[in-house]
Amino acid sequence: MAAAGSPGVFLLAVNGQIESGQFPGFDDLYCKFCFVYGQDWVPTAGLEEGISQITSKSDVAPTTLVWNFPIDITFKSTNPSGWPQIVVSVYGPDFFGNDVVRGYGAVHIPFTPGRHTRTIAMFVPESTSRLQKFTSWFTGRRPEFTDPKVVAQGEGREVTRVRSQGFVTISFNVVTKDMKKLGYDVSPSDMQNPSLVPVTEGIHKY
Repeated sequence: MAAAGSPGVFLLAVNGQIESGQFPGFDDLYCKFCFVYGQDWVPTAGLEEGISQITSKSDVAPTTLVWNFPIDITFKSTNPSGWPQIVVSVYGPDFFGNDVVRGYGAVHIPFTPGRHTRTIAMFVPESTSRLQKFTSWFTGRRPEFTDPKVVAQGEGREVTRVRSQGFVTISFNVVTKDMKKLGYDVSPSDMQNPSLVPVTEGIHKY
């Protein structure tokens, strides 16, 4: 329980970039991102979503697509439940020149302050029958999620057939404020679940 006079909210500030992707067999790709978070969270600054430039493989990095696309957002919350996730969708042209999804993926913003790098295993939805697969190929329409945020929510995902496809690497710089005052432990020893155990070590602040 927070002590008298302590703030009722804590802040989470994140900046970094969607650095690169690896999608063997594909080129000229771009990515979109959006954040998914719980009902107690409110963005106070920065962008909740964005779309990158199209990037191509180079002789220097023949297997890697480099975006270095910036992300920058600040949240406030009263409860670590619903900790924000970033959802990344990658698109590119198919044989017919249509933009189709080449991968979906999501990862939680790291719980501990500091610099972090995460590599996300991406996936694409699969047609569930041979007829659907042929129709998708013939028309150039591939299975896609109407709302990419479903990737982070998981509801209904169990009935979706997917196939792994590619990886995306993201770097994060995370700063928190007033979490310790509210009694939440975000020490590196507990990366997955911020707890209610008070901490005595200092926490990064603005």
